[in-house]
Amino acid sequence: MSLRPLLVLALITLLAGCSGLSTRESVEQGLGDPARWQAHKQQIGTLDGWQINGKVGIRAPRDSGSGTLFWLQRQDYADIRLSGPLGRGAARLTGRPGKIELEVANQGRYQAESPEELLQQQLGLNLPVSHLLWWIRGLPAPDSKSRITLDADSRLAQLSQDGWEVSYTRYAEQDGYWLPERLRLESHDIQVTLVIKDWQPRHLGQ
Repeated sequence: MSLRPLLVLALITLLAGCSGLSTRESVEQGLGDPARWQAHKQQIGTLDGWQINGKVGIRAPRDSGSGTLFWLQRQDYADIRLSGPLGRGAARLTGRPGKIELEVANQGRYQAESPEELLQQQLGLNLPVSHLLWWIRGLPAPDSKSRITLDADSRLAQLSQDGWEVSYTRYAEQDGYWLPERLRLESHDIQVTLVIKDWQPRHLGQ
C-alpha cells in the first residue's frame, strides 16, 4: 500500500454519517458500572459538533506514516484535513452523506456519495468505515452489534465491532464531557492510532 492510498484510507476512515443513538451492544465483564455507562453514553451522544486537533498514524503491511489531524464536525457536515509525511503535503475531505469530496495536494479531487464508495473507488477495498464519528467520542456505532468492556470510570476501554478492535487508553475532560484522548483501531493488518491534543466539543442540535 503506497502513501497515497494510505492517506485516502486515513481520511475516509475519519468520515462517517450521523444516525440515532440506539445500539445493539453487549457489555463484557469489566471494571465499570453499566448504569454509569448508560448515563455517560446519553450525555456524549448529544454532541453533534466539535473541533479536534491531533495526530494520526497508520501502519499497514507495505507502508506506514503519520501526520497532523484537523477535524471540524457540524452535525452531518465534516471538514477533515491531514498534513505532514502521511500526505506528502496535505489532503482535505469535506462534505456530508450524499456528496463527499477528497482533495489531495498536487493530485486532484475525487467525489462520491459516501465514504465507503470513495474508499472502494480509490483503494478497491470494502471496509465498514462509517463508525468513527461514534468511536472518536468513545461510543459504539448504533447500527450494528458491538461488544464492549468498560474501564474503572465506566467509559469504553475496549470495543469490538464489524471486524475492528478499538482500544481506549486515555480520556480528557473538556467542558464537562469526558472524551477520548488516545485510541487505537485495528482490523486485519491495518492499525490506526489517534492522539487528540485539543478537543472543542459543541452541542449544535435544536
